Amino acid sequence: MPPTSTVRSTGDYRADRRYEYARAAFDERDFEAAADLARQVLELAPDFAPAHAMLGRSLAEHGMRAEAVDALRRALALEPADELGVRLDLARLGALSPDEAITGGYVRALFDDYAPKFDQHLTKSLSYRGPELIADALRRACSRQTREYRFGLSLDLGCGTGLMAQALKGLCSSLEGVDLSPGMLEKAEKTKLYDALHEGELVSFLSGRAGAEADLVLAADVFVYMAALDAAFREAHRVLKREGLFAFTVQAHEGEGLILGEDARYAHSESYLRKLAETVGFTMVIFERVSTREDRGVAVPGFLCVLQR
Repeated sequence: MPPTSTVRSTGDYRADRRYEYARAAFDERDFEAAADLARQVLELAPDFAPAHAMLGRSLAEHGMRAEAVDALRRALALEPADELGVRLDLARLGALSPDEAITGGYVRALFDDYAPKFDQHLTKSLSYRGPELIADALRRACSRQTREYRFGLSLDLGCGTGLMAQALKGLCSSLEGVDLSPGMLEKAEKTKLYDALHEGELVSFLSGRAGAEADLVLAADVFVYMAALDAAFREAHRVLKREGLFAFTVQAHEGEGLILGEDARYAHSESYLRKLAETVGFTMVIFERVSTREDRGVAVPGFLCVLQR
């Protein structure tokens, strides 16, 4: 299901009530009732995209693929930014390439919805430890290279609420963050650990930076929402100074290339990451198997990389 905390209204009280009943039925896995109620909503409000999405998802659960795809495409046509995340549903149904499943609009809505409970849920419920693992890997990378474990200008991609900044507190002479979600940036601002925060997509953010200006580029669990990483690697390489470091985590894929997982996140293979790093011009300093979080008590496999410009 898509982000839910933002109140959506058809402008018709009767339709709104039916949509809430549809949501409740879907959550209870009564997909036939959810589909019927969604149709009732659309009789009153034909252009209400969430009801089209609800209808499509309910029909998909019944195995009615063609009808589900039609409803989901209607929802996407009404809201092309895809804050509802219907591209993910279309990809699961084979009606859209997995590489096109996740958009910035979906990620922004997801994390705006998530922001109020993000830190506690991630660190407590999911045992998230990505920033701490990256910080430790950077310490070891600096030791191997006999360089001081301190950094100049550092860029935190997908900075979220500022967990990466907390893990590197006092180690960066200047730290800037970028995130798609205004809600996340509001939380990051409260840490007082960033010299600047920017709302936007990370590749565009990097593209607007001067070449060879940064000492460190960070991406803690942000690439799970990106398919191809070519542009991100190229721009990270361009903005880094000579011998600057690029540290990130991803979810692991044991095959080749990348896949869109059942958890609506991308996973990348070791061969994909190593080849891309080499092609762009990075040197691999650290490549390790790690788990940055758990899913229902089970460690999610991932990779941690530290690359050098």
